[in-house]
Amino acid sequence: MKDTELIQMGLGLTHPWQIVSCEFSYLQRCPDIRIDFPGGSLFNCPACGQNGYRAYDTEHKTWRHLNFSEHETYLKACVPRVNCPTCGIRKVEVPWARRGSGFTLLFEARIMAAALSMPVNALARLVNEHDTRLWRLISYHTEEAVSGEDLSGVSCIGVDETAVRRGYNYITTFVDIDRSKNIFITPGRGSETIKKFSRELVRYGENSNNIKKVFCGMSRAFINGIEKYLPEADITSDRFHLMKISGDAVNKVRRQEQRQYSELKKTRWLWLKNADQLTVKEKERIEMIKNKYPKLKTVRAGPARPDFQKLYSLPLEDAGSYLKKWYFRATHSRIEPGKNAAYSITRHWDGVLNWFRSHISNGIPEGTNSLVQSAKKQSQRFSERPIFSEYYFP
Repeated sequence: MKDTELIQMGLGLTHPWQIVSCEFSYLQRCPDIRIDFPGGSLFNCPACGQNGYRAYDTEHKTWRHLNFSEHETYLKACVPRVNCPTCGIRKVEVPWARRGSGFTLLFEARIMAAALSMPVNALARLVNEHDTRLWRLISYHTEEAVSGEDLSGVSCIGVDETAVRRGYNYITTFVDIDRSKNIFITPGRGSETIKKFSRELVRYGENSNNIKKVFCGMSRAFINGIEKYLPEADITSDRFHLMKISGDAVNKVRRQEQRQYSELKKTRWLWLKNADQLTVKEKERIEMIKNKYPKLKTVRAGPARPDFQKLYSLPLEDAGSYLKKWYFRATHSRIEPGKNAAYSITRHWDGVLNWFRSHISNGIPEGTNSLVQSAKKQSQRFSERPIFSEYYFP
């Protein structure tokens, strides 16, 4: 079997395409594989599909192929154009590469597979190509994959932002809670990102009114955007952030008083831990402080956090009245950080109580954010590129 026949079988070329030569350039240290077609061959119009047209003229093209051993390999061909009476003069599409690409399909497949597990810069150095060309390749195939995304039936989403670099550079992720799948990612945070998401739904032929439940943090910008662009959605406030607010209030009081009472130093986590998670020594230390300084604000503020946590163990019919009682105690405690925490939490009253209907947690949105951070480490120079999301979607 000739070498040209072997290569033709490997590339899967069919009539009228055929390998006419395979030469090794000692100067450039790379094999050149030349592809051609016999004279008088007939081609289809790439626009309308009508067949039976001879080549009007040809254009010489080169594509990077998978390496042969350690040597870069290139396919070279004279690509014909046909003169279609309906569509005009059109260039014929070749079976080994997509239109407009300088790489073969096999080379692109290898790049996409490798890009999932290594930085694009390192991959560019490995294959001896400029990273810009690889980013274009990744962007194209990501757009193709995302364009086929099915958003029908999406009714419950999670919204969360994450930093992509130090400073104030953020991206916002939208997750389909029911499928545990990221469905949209966009630069920025706030109401504009909600607007972009609603437009994305329209682009896929969906209606923003189909979104019935939204899980998000306590950002007023997010909430305003949801109320404006997803008007049928009920907002569930993030339980983790609510607990953090109540815990931070206790710690703020402790930091104010530890200047005068040294026993409070290094006790932050004693006040923030659940009682059943405290060790014997930690319980003894807490009891010592309570017995020695029973009127300390820290001692009085301490129960506010576990009392608020108890809310989430109650049934829906009891949650509203319990939250009112907790709010009354916190706002009448004469402890400013505790009062401010209560005001912050009850500004999201409906969002707090909606949890008892949706039972949505922050696990799924935070999980997708961890994938973003992982992609961030691999993309390295993504901050200079407008296509960081492409590195995340695959």
